[in-house]
Amino acid sequence: MTEVAGSDIDDDHEWVEVLAWASGLVSPDPAERAAALDRHARARMQVEAAYDRLNEGHFRRLWFGPRMRAYHRACGRCFPGALWSGSGYAYGEISTWPRLPLALLFLEWEARHPQEWTGHAKDWGTKQALIRDLAATDHDRYLRAKLVDLVDLAVQRTYRCKDREYVRVARAVDGDELRDRLHRAQRSENPAARLHAGYVLLLLDRPEIPNTRHVWRTWLSGTLT
Repeated sequence: MTEVAGSDIDDDHEWVEVLAWASGLVSPDPAERAAALDRHARARMQVEAAYDRLNEGHFRRLWFGPRMRAYHRACGRCFPGALWSGSGYAYGEISTWPRLPLALLFLEWEARHPQEWTGHAKDWGTKQALIRDLAATDHDRYLRAKLVDLVDLAVQRTYRCKDREYVRVARAVDGDELRDRLHRAQRSENPAARLHAGYVLLLLDRPEIPNTRHVWRTWLSGTLT
């Protein structure tokens, strides 16, 4: 296992415990969520301060020594740095990664509170990478349920950057529960939900159709059936 650079913690399980407060970012309790947002904002300020200190002094000292260790330590205490500051995972093995709960939390936060996520932790590349790896891994009952929830949440809202990647997840966890939710969304009064659910259902029924930008735009134009 790779040690978190400059941290006092070299175990991913311990790191998840350190960041247990972050679950408040998706809490239904407004007070709990506000407290978590405040804590995350303060953590991001520490990242910025640590980065500023990196740029003080002679250039050759930037990439070594206590300042760099302090910067990595600060990055690991908020998103998205908390996902990448420790040991990584091999492709297709994210399901056994100790930081999987943090990865799911990061995506759920973006799905439930997109504006807050954009203001505090926006990273489209990390979103895309996590979704793709979650689609490609093994899915136990817990992970399957979480991924069905994420697809459902993405379908219910106006399209956001990299949301089309959730089609990969839908195809990976296709089943009665997911299709029931998609059909409910398709019958809802929410025009975005009807549009997105219809697209996902079409690609579930027709696996030969690639999930490309062209196909998505053709669907939006109403000419793909």
